[in-house]
Amino acid sequence: MHSYDYLLILAFLVLLLAPAPWLGRFFYRVMEGERTWLSPVLGPVERACYRISGVDPKTEQSWKQYAWALLAFNLAGFVVLFAILMLQGALPLNPQQLPGMEWSLAFNTAMSFVTNTNWQAYSGEASLSYLSQMVGLTVQNFVSAATGLAVLVALCRGISRRSSHSLGNFWADMTRATLYALLPISIVLAVFLVWQGVPQNFAHYIDALTLQGTDQSLPMGPAASQISIKQLGTNGGGFFGVNSAHPFENPTAWSNLFELVSILLIPAALVFTFGHYVKDMRQSRAILGCMLALLLIGGALSLWAEYQPNPALNIAGVEQTAPLEGKETRFGTTGTVLWSVATTAASNGSVNGMHDSLNPLTGMVALVNMMVGEVIFGGVGVGLNGMLLNVLIAVFLAGLMIGRTPEYLGKKLQAQEVRLLVATLLVMPVGVLVLGAIAASLPGPAGAISNPGPHGFSQLLYAYTSATANNGSAFGGFSANTVFHNLMLSLAIFIGRFGYILPVLALAGSLAMKKTAPQGQNSFPTHGLLFVTLLTVTILLVGGLTFLPTLALGPIAEHLSLGF
Repeated sequence: MHSYDYLLILAFLVLLLAPAPWLGRFFYRVMEGERTWLSPVLGPVERACYRISGVDPKTEQSWKQYAWALLAFNLAGFVVLFAILMLQGALPLNPQQLPGMEWSLAFNTAMSFVTNTNWQAYSGEASLSYLSQMVGLTVQNFVSAATGLAVLVALCRGISRRSSHSLGNFWADMTRATLYALLPISIVLAVFLVWQGVPQNFAHYIDALTLQGTDQSLPMGPAASQISIKQLGTNGGGFFGVNSAHPFENPTAWSNLFELVSILLIPAALVFTFGHYVKDMRQSRAILGCMLALLLIGGALSLWAEYQPNPALNIAGVEQTAPLEGKETRFGTTGTVLWSVATTAASNGSVNGMHDSLNPLTGMVALVNMMVGEVIFGGVGVGLNGMLLNVLIAVFLAGLMIGRTPEYLGKKLQAQEVRLLVATLLVMPVGVLVLGAIAASLPGPAGAISNPGPHGFSQLLYAYTSATANNGSAFGGFSANTVFHNLMLSLAIFIGRFGYILPVLALAGSLAMKKTAPQGQNSFPTHGLLFVTLLTVTILLVGGLTFLPTLALGPIAEHLSLGF
């Protein structure tokens, strides 16, 4: 590593953490309907949305009403997107005359984007019209992120309210999240990307003659507007097939840095939003400290592993300067590894290099980031939800160790809350181990892997981990576009999304009804170094230990077999 690499890491951390407290307070004020500097511009738009839809934002909902509204909205979004993808051949804004998608691929794509997963078993420039990209996928990039933010706000209210039977209004929360939290910052990033050279047009593809004398088709389209929200909303689905490794999605070192920061920016800010809800910023600092510790540990291990010389090339006597297989030279090894850690720490899934070419241990870090439930920053809203679930589990374990009824911020955790917490712990094992085992045991689906041995197993393991974690990244050698995998991965995506959201809303409703007891000297503090350590260990043991046997069969076995 050179001085530039260390400067890149420092710039990433500074740009990520510096604006997070301010953004966190802004999001709190927005979601609680307080007046902000954007109110004169967006306030009339917000009120018009309520009038047109017949929503009274002051009418609050119970957790069941909140959940039904969320499910109805997501179902409607799925149906509309599925129809657009199937019928795109007959719809406008299709200059390349691309046909409609095959039904299982359209089903998988619709499920993927509605749930903020953005798993892609297709190449955007070869499969989707401009209308499908804009009206279909970009719209879902906004509202799926807004849905996650709304669920987080509901949980924050459940923790902070006393003797309440309501969690807010889903329609109002989602509208505010879209208009105030996501749209303005996405516009700013989109303009920056256009300045850096990302296309934003409706032109036909350009036929060009290369220096080698061959013909090449250069894809065009409204890319910048989709790429900005794909990063900020932790969606991750690329406008072009190779995602942010494509020079039209990520043309410069500056675009790479700011897209990298934008992956984790809103999840980092929402940690401070939680502190404003519970009126205790110490809780935010403790959670952020745990997230940063896990991020830095994973990043350090990944960088160390990726810079190790390949033993096979050493034996062949080949001089190794930098491991650049599967990487863009304009980003280098450090830029690619940082992205792989950030995109899997969040439920983003975008890539600026090929994860299939990563060192086995670097790929294992990406897997572990997802296997622990995408809680290391995680997706917009849902990531902090997952972290708060781990906070409650850590509090429960601490209560067992000291022989006291566990409580968090003055609210006791009783049998109902513990059952809901256990239900969320089953989501990742069911999606990864059960569905993945079915896929691995059948000869047809198992044929999707392109490598024999441990790496081939890692390809399949990564696919089902990514789908269940709602991440969307993949080992590129996995041939996912089959009817079996399209449907099975859709099921994993569904389980991973709603298997978390529904118990979280039920937990929020249960906590909201509780009274808050004053914290005494015997209360277990949840803001000190001891608790941060306990929380970190809980995440690694409860979340990661479940998958140790599969990791041993995949990346660990591959690492040992290569002679590292």
